[in-house]
Amino acid sequence: MKYINFKRYKFSTSLKALRELIYDFLKFFRTINFKRYDFKKIYKHLNFRRFNFIKVVKNFNPSFYKFNHLKRINIINSKFLLLHLPLAIIFFVFLYIAIPTFYYYDKSNIKNIICQNSKIECLITGKVSYKFYPTPRLKIKKLAINGFNNKKNTIANVEDVAIKLSFKNLLAKEKHKFTKIELNNFKINLDLKNFKEYEDLFSKKKYSIPIIFKKGEIVLYEGNNYVASIIQANLTTKFNQGLINAELKGKFLNDNIYISLIRESLNRKISTELIFKMKNLNFFTKVNFINSKKEKNIIDGNFSVKKGKNKIAGIFDYKNKEFVIKKSNIRNTFIDGKLEGKIMLLPYFVFNLDLNLNSINFTRLYNYFLSFDERKQKDLFKINNKINGKLNLSTEKVYSKHNLIKSLESRLTFYNGNVKIEQLLLNLGKLGAADVLGNINNDKGLSNLKFESNIFVDNQKKFLSKFGIYNKESINSNLFISGNIDLENIKVSFYEISDDKKFNTEDINFIESEFNDLMLEDGFDNMFNFQKLKTFLSSVITEKN
Repeated sequence: MKYINFKRYKFSTSLKALRELIYDFLKFFRTINFKRYDFKKIYKHLNFRRFNFIKVVKNFNPSFYKFNHLKRINIINSKFLLLHLPLAIIFFVFLYIAIPTFYYYDKSNIKNIICQNSKIECLITGKVSYKFYPTPRLKIKKLAINGFNNKKNTIANVEDVAIKLSFKNLLAKEKHKFTKIELNNFKINLDLKNFKEYEDLFSKKKYSIPIIFKKGEIVLYEGNNYVASIIQANLTTKFNQGLINAELKGKFLNDNIYISLIRESLNRKISTELIFKMKNLNFFTKVNFINSKKEKNIIDGNFSVKKGKNKIAGIFDYKNKEFVIKKSNIRNTFIDGKLEGKIMLLPYFVFNLDLNLNSINFTRLYNYFLSFDERKQKDLFKINNKINGKLNLSTEKVYSKHNLIKSLESRLTFYNGNVKIEQLLLNLGKLGAADVLGNINNDKGLSNLKFESNIFVDNQKKFLSKFGIYNKESINSNLFISGNIDLENIKVSFYEISDDKKFNTEDINFIESEFNDLMLEDGFDNMFNFQKLKTFLSSVITEKN
């Protein structure tokens, strides 16, 4: 007779698994509150006396069944229905879900369950075990997901992973059905420069097992530069041959963030809906788009963006990482008009937009600006160096208290945190017109506006009357001014002032002093104060002559 090869069995491993099994069983058994079940009450409602078992037995013909003797079973006094049967069911269910504890689980097979894409690789440095409480699952400690650049970049690190199993076919390890993957205490590193690779990775998922990320952090990079983080993140995802259903909740910039992405097949085309919310900021964005019927590489869609009373909605095309806004309406407390143009999101944010306004309420806009504290007012001129592009802005009507400017046209260029004013034309109605050229430069945290301006007076009499200057009959029709406004210290310096000839240094210094004392005495508060402007013009025009 062949002997049993006892060396094949590792008793220490078996004992360890048995101890874990007993611990899980006791933990499971403690969750059952037997006090909830009043067996006496159950027995009371089982009124066996209303069944006349003696009469039933009398009606049987024992000879027909060829029984020599038929005993009457005393069910009332039997403990089988009340105790033994439930315990037997619990025991066999427990045995069914507990037996897989003794199986050996190969890490390479587990890695293939989580990472089915050839572009990524899973590394498990901790142990893999089976737990049946609270539901059957495989538990994995310390998982790393690497990808791109020959699989050397770490995409995610996860402390605990749970792969939930179906109750069906638990005893056949090769037939285990996986219903859900949970990744707890994770950190995901996303490089915005690899956006296309991430998109390809998700679109080529071939299985539909839901993946849930819990209690983690998503860190955004651009190359080696840190951008931002989403903390306390919870992400639920489901992929199925390019179709995606994902939901993200967390905290971003000290605000509660919510992102939902649904990609589905609709009339043989792929339809996508993206929702982005920031609760405290009261910001909401919704985008719907579908593949173009004309070209596969073009996506047609519509969008809506809301922030408080600010709203913009329109239709767009998307091709080669570029949004083309074909038509949109923009409206808030200050402006009302239309926006068109192009926006490139990656690898850098670049735009070329035309903002054509029906009207702008300058008084409300200026009062809103004054509602900020001093530091925030100055920071508005410090443009993020990642915002680059061109903006053509025009408005047919400017609403202000004294109705000085009727309409305006401008061309602005944003580059590396600076703003170039290529053109700013101000229509002063019957008074005349003005143009401004200049640059807002942000260097070493300091903001300066260097400018050149031409002022043209068409109706001198009306101009003098508008500003309350009655001791002059005429002024020069053309005036050139160049200078600099220190936006940090809020102070102006004039380099040159001329009409038909250049002003001397003494006159320029006087005008500069008057402007700083009257218009900039309280920072930006009086910069567009019409009464202060009247006092300033009356002073310098009278003094000049």
